[in-house]
Amino acid sequence: MSKRTYQPSKIRRKRTLGFLVRSRTKNGQAVIRRRRQKGRKRLAL
Repeated sequence: MSKRTYQPSKIRRKRTLGFLVRSRTKNGQAVIRRRRQKGRKRLAL
């Protein structure tokens, strides 16, 4: 049997996709802005 593709890790997820990480870069801020405009309840993790 082969392993499944997704082996979740909360720490890694936060460090790569978290709000603070997003806010740091210009593109990340654009992501947050777009999600705000769309009316997302969750902007980032």
